[in-house]
Amino acid sequence: MGDIRQSLLPRDVLSAAKELLYHLDIYICNLVQSGRQPPQVDAKTLELVEEFILHAPKDRNAPARRMSALQELQLLEIMCSCFQEQSRDTVRQLMFSALFSLQGNQADESRMSLLGKLVSMAIAVGRVPILECAATWLQRTHRVYCVRLAQVLVDDYCSMVPGSVPTLQNIHSTSPRFCCQFITAVTTLYDLASEELTPPLELLQMIVSWIHDDPRLVLITFLNTPLSGSQPISSLDVTPLGGLVRWCVKAPLAYRRDKKPALTNGSTESEAEAGPLFSALHLSVLQVFMLLPNILNEKGLFGRLALLQMESLAALTSDLSRLLDQADKHAHTSSAETHVLSQLALDRLAQALQVAMANGALLCSREDLRAICSRLPHNNLLQLVLSGPVMYYNNIHTPPLTFSPHSAHSPIASHPTHPAHAPHTPLATHSSSHPQYTTQPFMTGMPFPFRPSH
Repeated sequence: MGDIRQSLLPRDVLSAAKELLYHLDIYICNLVQSGRQPPQVDAKTLELVEEFILHAPKDRNAPARRMSALQELQLLEIMCSCFQEQSRDTVRQLMFSALFSLQGNQADESRMSLLGKLVSMAIAVGRVPILECAATWLQRTHRVYCVRLAQVLVDDYCSMVPGSVPTLQNIHSTSPRFCCQFITAVTTLYDLASEELTPPLELLQMIVSWIHDDPRLVLITFLNTPLSGSQPISSLDVTPLGGLVRWCVKAPLAYRRDKKPALTNGSTESEAEAGPLFSALHLSVLQVFMLLPNILNEKGLFGRLALLQMESLAALTSDLSRLLDQADKHAHTSSAETHVLSQLALDRLAQALQVAMANGALLCSREDLRAICSRLPHNNLLQLVLSGPVMYYNNIHTPPLTFSPHSAHSPIASHPTHPAHAPHTPLATHSSSHPQYTTQPFMTGMPFPFRPSH
């Protein structure tokens, strides 16, 4: 490819970019056909991409080539057609990587700018091959750049162009893989740490409707990714579950924290609109957790792979503790309302922890949970979860990660005995309404230090 540079130099910027894309397609097709494993684009080709498509000057003293807005639009249309007409996914993915894989140099800013415009156009005109390539890019790229792409798309479709939200909403059916990665990036971007980092209402409505209509949507990346242990460092999580749990738990206090005019009933306008949406989202997330036992068992991963990480939960409980402290100091919120909102947030946290543990998404001991929740105020439901039985995964032989259970028949450490109670009539047994889910047996003889003494 390096020998075509001299033929590209006399051309205008659009013609040179178009010609290079044509040669790049041929070069990558030949590379794939050669059978070289893994196929890799050489450095000289990447330099041509930077010079003639991203317009990063090869020589510091050379003037930078610039496209007009019209020429840039024409280039985006050419790229859309190029990816659409290429029928081989391997070639498309390699070409997308050659164009947009970050190289750690000055051209990366041009890459991100062109990428945002290309993906935005692909959403607008329904170019599935580009969205599929972008989904792979979101899996392999540092999360800092993933959230930048998400921010561009949210700005384009939820802020800048009125009435364009339905166009973005179509990605659910156009490219579910990209939709899943977009949700993961968005929940990473908007962590509810401030009013600016609170998701726009239109975006929230969209995500709630997506997951309500298809709960398995948030698992698509996990279901289609081979678990080779080679997940890039600092990439996005394999599912958006951690971010969605963070949204649901923090929302009651985060929306009340941002000072806005109150309605007659004491709630803010944004809270009144977003509250039911977060309630619906919380229910959908719990339903996703309940899908996991069958999925994890089919992959042989039940009790061995955690889709919710303890590090993210520890960060969540720390954020929640700060929000609770801030809520007590806000003069525009009465103490009764603050208590209701605080208990709602803690209830949601407790529900998420229990359902995630029961269905194999969270692998930890109750002691681990008590440690990360130690700064949170009292909540009846959370206290029940923290003092519950050990989660023992009896359907596998390999111990779960980050968990060291006793053997099934090993003796439990001694504990104080209690006087015998009068015998009672056993309750009638009921057939399980969900026989497809594995049960979590109660381990007798385990002390529960958080229970009230008799």
